Amino acid sequence: MESQTFVAFDLGAESGRTVAGTLTESKLSVQEVSRFPNEMVLTEGHLHWDIHRLFREMKEGLARCIMSGMRPRSVGVDTWGVDYGLLDQHGSFVGLPYAYRDHRTDGAMEEVFGKISRERVYELTGIQFMQLNTLFQLFAARRDEPAVLEQARKFLFMPDIFNYFLTGETATEFTFATTSQLYNPRTGQWEQELFLALEVPIALMQKIIPSGTVLGPLSKTVSEEASLGDLVVVSVASHDTGSAIAAIPAESDDWAYISSGTWSLMGVETKQPIISESALHFNYTNEGGVGGTFRFLKNIMGLWLLQQCRKAWLPRQYSYSELTEMISQAAAFRSLLDPDYPAYFNPPDMPAAIREFCRITSQPVPDSHADYIRCILESLALKYRLVLDQLRTLHHRPINRIHIIGGGAQNKVLCQFTADATGLPVLAGPIEATAIGNVMMQALALRVVGSLSEMRQIIGQSFQPVVYQPRNGELWESAFDHFKAIIQTKVN
Repeated sequence: MESQTFVAFDLGAESGRTVAGTLTESKLSVQEVSRFPNEMVLTEGHLHWDIHRLFREMKEGLARCIMSGMRPRSVGVDTWGVDYGLLDQHGSFVGLPYAYRDHRTDGAMEEVFGKISRERVYELTGIQFMQLNTLFQLFAARRDEPAVLEQARKFLFMPDIFNYFLTGETATEFTFATTSQLYNPRTGQWEQELFLALEVPIALMQKIIPSGTVLGPLSKTVSEEASLGDLVVVSVASHDTGSAIAAIPAESDDWAYISSGTWSLMGVETKQPIISESALHFNYTNEGGVGGTFRFLKNIMGLWLLQQCRKAWLPRQYSYSELTEMISQAAAFRSLLDPDYPAYFNPPDMPAAIREFCRITSQPVPDSHADYIRCILESLALKYRLVLDQLRTLHHRPINRIHIIGGGAQNKVLCQFTADATGLPVLAGPIEATAIGNVMMQALALRVVGSLSEMRQIIGQSFQPVVYQPRNGELWESAFDHFKAIIQTKVN
């Protein structure tokens, strides 16, 4: 096979990257070409995303690829979920997109349930309830800024925005549509009943297209601006977790995954959505996957807790490796927390929020930075164990190993703790799963590879996972019992 190169734009809530993937004789190699920060911008009291700066960074990254001698065949964009922008009648954006951590959605879920019941929303969508979901953001927009919404003619999710900048085309890819809590997985369409409840016209929404659809060539303006030639743009699995799960080098179906980063998304891959009273009770979500599959999973507040502690400890600039190395300085299981405690969503001071949780659950307050780190990582691992038990109840299939992918796969302590807490072997990697899945979906769209199975086989040949075996089973089992008691405590 002649070498072929594809460019992935992988945009996360903390940073964005341009990654080039080259496929040669059934082996894939990836190279980070550029990395740039992505921070929420506070404007007039609200948090937004600076999409224009991000797009400039993307064009710069693509130009670097060309200047280095690469001749990519295509580009693809994946981003974090749920956020969106609005186009007016002239094709211009009506302000900057809101960021999902903005407090405009505080209390929005309860207000929506006054219009349509929680049970009915879940029956229609099968999506986990979180105040950041597009459903609740759209409600807040209709409530707070009706005039802005009335200016809108098109509703574009984050990857749709960048694909529009690149091509001038508007469409929404399947994996992203499903994250919004506006999509009905049984009908495969936007759900009219929800739009009627919100009093928002469904006509704003774009056509839903499958993962791996070729959108078209770069617009003439973008192509000429950076001398990019005749590249095409592929709508990959545009939700970053969708791309990441596509890159898991797994065989058979007896595995679970944790896509580990700012969020931890833990679940299984299914052929059909699982929408039941039990799934609603445990608040599980059914998000689209590649090849028409579904990602039945739980969103868990992940390394966000560690990131925000690190930020709070400035000007002391800890590297992430320094943070995890400090674990040995702290006592095991001294304090435990529920990673999904609502106060951790976007507190002004994360260490203070953790101290308060410890106080109201009658636990020792962390004394040192090492105490905080150990508390966070142990608690995440124990939360994974809790979710694993729930998955086994809801999915009715064996789960014999866990694949950890994404940036968290580099955290050796968290990977080992996860194996210890769950009693299962953990296979960590690929670290670059999202970019790899993005690249390989481009290869699939352009018929360089023939199937999802072939994609995963190539990825498995190209990236060797690190295996962690469980240890100290009795100690972790005792800690798990204590953890369950803590998170069941009534917290006011």
